[in-house]
Amino acid sequence: MTSYRPLHQGWTVSGGTVSGLAAAVPGCIHTDLLAAGLIEDPYRDSNETELAWIGRTDWEYTTSFDYDPSDGRVDLVCAGLDTVADIALNGSEVGHTENQHRSYRFDVGSLLRTGANTLKVTFGSAYSYALAQQQRLGARPDAYGEPFNFIRKQACNFGWDWGPTLVTAGIWQPIGLERWSVARLGSVRPLVTVDGATGRVEVSARLERDATGPVTVTAEIAGRQARATVDGTDAVLTLAVHDPDLWWPRGHGDQPRYDLTVTLTGPDDEVLDTWSRKVGFRTVELDTSDDGYTLVVNGLPIFVRGVNWIPDDVFADRITRDRLAQRFRQTADANVNYLRVWGGGRYESEDFYDLADEMGFLVGQDFLFACAAYPEEEPFASEIEAEARENVVRLSSHPSLVVWTGNNENLWGYEDWGWKPELGDRTWGSGYYYDLLPRIVAELDPTRPYWPGSPYSGTPDRHPNDPAYGTTHVWDVWNTDDYTKYASYRPRFVSEFGFQAPPAYATLEEWISDRPLAPDSPGMAHHQKATGGDEKLARGLANHLPGPADFDDWHYFTQLNQARAVAFGIEHFRSLRPLCMGTIMWQINDCWPVTSWAAIDGDGRKKPLWYAMRQAYRERLLTLQPRTGGPMAAGGPLMPGEPGAVVPPDGRPALVAVNDGREPWHLTATVTRRALTGDVLAEAVLTEIVPPGDAVTLPLPDEVTTPGDPTTELIVADAAEHRTLWFFTEDRNVPWPAADFTAQVGRTDDGYRVTVTARSILRSLTLFPDRLDPAAETDRADVTLLPGEEVTFVVRSERDLNPERLTTRPVLRSVGDRT
Repeated sequence: MTSYRPLHQGWTVSGGTVSGLAAAVPGCIHTDLLAAGLIEDPYRDSNETELAWIGRTDWEYTTSFDYDPSDGRVDLVCAGLDTVADIALNGSEVGHTENQHRSYRFDVGSLLRTGANTLKVTFGSAYSYALAQQQRLGARPDAYGEPFNFIRKQACNFGWDWGPTLVTAGIWQPIGLERWSVARLGSVRPLVTVDGATGRVEVSARLERDATGPVTVTAEIAGRQARATVDGTDAVLTLAVHDPDLWWPRGHGDQPRYDLTVTLTGPDDEVLDTWSRKVGFRTVELDTSDDGYTLVVNGLPIFVRGVNWIPDDVFADRITRDRLAQRFRQTADANVNYLRVWGGGRYESEDFYDLADEMGFLVGQDFLFACAAYPEEEPFASEIEAEARENVVRLSSHPSLVVWTGNNENLWGYEDWGWKPELGDRTWGSGYYYDLLPRIVAELDPTRPYWPGSPYSGTPDRHPNDPAYGTTHVWDVWNTDDYTKYASYRPRFVSEFGFQAPPAYATLEEWISDRPLAPDSPGMAHHQKATGGDEKLARGLANHLPGPADFDDWHYFTQLNQARAVAFGIEHFRSLRPLCMGTIMWQINDCWPVTSWAAIDGDGRKKPLWYAMRQAYRERLLTLQPRTGGPMAAGGPLMPGEPGAVVPPDGRPALVAVNDGREPWHLTATVTRRALTGDVLAEAVLTEIVPPGDAVTLPLPDEVTTPGDPTTELIVADAAEHRTLWFFTEDRNVPWPAADFTAQVGRTDDGYRVTVTARSILRSLTLFPDRLDPAAETDRADVTLLPGEEVTFVVRSERDLNPERLTTRPVLRSVGDRT
């Protein structure tokens, strides 16, 4: 039987002027230095810039342990080393590594001593290695002027337009000694399929052997068993399960999983090794038959209500299962059904995928290439093949994983970002995306589709970011254009789009020392990593909202504008179903406190965007949409011109009802044109049965869609618990009455209930209780009340909060409270 002994105790680290510092394993050098008080927190103010030396320093990790010899082979198993490492045991070389994304195993039986042993892992500077490879192979273009494309390491460690430059080193995954004899299960790869009423599990086991002779591999699931006797190193077993309970994505059914166990036994039935996982029975296909991109699970087309996922912290040792579970609950509560693991981060952890399986998330995993040209020469060709093979096998058991994607934006970069003249005839990664990676997926995981890149238009001869085909990224909105331009797009699937805003106020107060806070104060500026980010925020505000009078206004308005921008895009793209079959918002989370596109900030606090996304991603959506060329069916014919080209809307709203559920929606909607006073000026009642998995557009009569005074009127559509609004002009043009309301505050067991009753229209009423208690959270945001209407905010807080402060600015805000 195999036995494992972790080697996580007694480590010290030395490097530069640091000697013999206690080190955590798993961990990294930054958290070791921080725990010892040798550096300031890199997330605070501009401390990051003072710590660049860490990533340019070599670090030596050392531990000692006692060993008692016994029979069998002993391996040193390194689940993850970051990144360029030389390993020595008792002064003898064990091995060398150059890839954070792989595990390593070394036979160390001949090097172990009875009694005390010393293990050293020396990490060379990631910068030194990457720059040497860059000089050897020739420079390649990248988005941020850092050499992340010349080392197999988490790319965003080198900084991104939302992340700090904190280049880590260390033993970031478990390390230990494994003893085994005769044979062990080197890898187990289950391929789970469903054919009619029969579920099948094909188990491919690859053995590592220390002795010859027959061994037996046994696989068991749901009371079924298959067995094979093996003289070599490979076994394939197939099990059939009649009428299994299917695993469904969240919102479409349950997520039953079955225990799959593989056991390796010797000639005398001694158990040599075991492997176990939970698997789910489901089918997945990628339907591109009409040049689109539709995920089909268990035969059902799924509209992807997705988010992009980045590493949840710069320092991986902080990302615990509990932290992931909290983030996943927040994501699920926002009605998300899909997580795209972005290619500048990591192949996500077993905890990540197990939680996704349990909660019913669909997951798309990028291979780890992002925003750069990557060399295809050695050692990278071999390293990338090894990491891809390992991770495809490692993740094959997870039903949540539904698609592999070759890279993030590299096909687009090659086509549009000026790479071709700079590259000349140098390699840039195409061999990976079009040849190596699809071959590996086809060989090792043929149950899942592979897609060469995000974005990608389906064939190499098309522009990779043509919205008429495949997947597209929409970044002219934010970079150059207003968010209303989303309405001009008719894409097939949007795998990135988004808009920025600062984090929660309590997060800013925690990490930025500037007093008073200002949009351009030094700490705020350092926590804005996007080129021209503040100017783009200002442009977005100027297009829609009154000019901010102070920082409180700026913070509220930028967060509100982000929420509106992303919700506008989601609702428009969903209204096009089935022409468009997915949106993946950039991004759900942050890795540190920063002004960014995230819905949940680096301290785990929800921005107003989170609440807007929860509404826009409801299973049933009611939305007022400007129709191109007049009212037309969602997913109808494209406008004249190139397929997918942007076409300006005519500004006449129609009501669109979107039903992502599996039951018909019997809709009755009352649509009124009203004055800001709430008076009804025109009314229409519409009824419709919206089929499952469809969107229906309902034209509105002219008397509802034609305002007498566009600055003082709006459209309100109500259907049971659904409400959607349409303003005829931007908030900055509306003569908002002074905010007039009453507020009542009542104590509850876990916080407060704040009930606001409007006497005047209250536009985008939002409560920010974190300004009074950093741990406080409310249940809703961005609520517009007409005169006479009321809303109750449920606030969770363990503190005694001042009722007056809880119901006045800057804690309780609406657009009209400024005038």
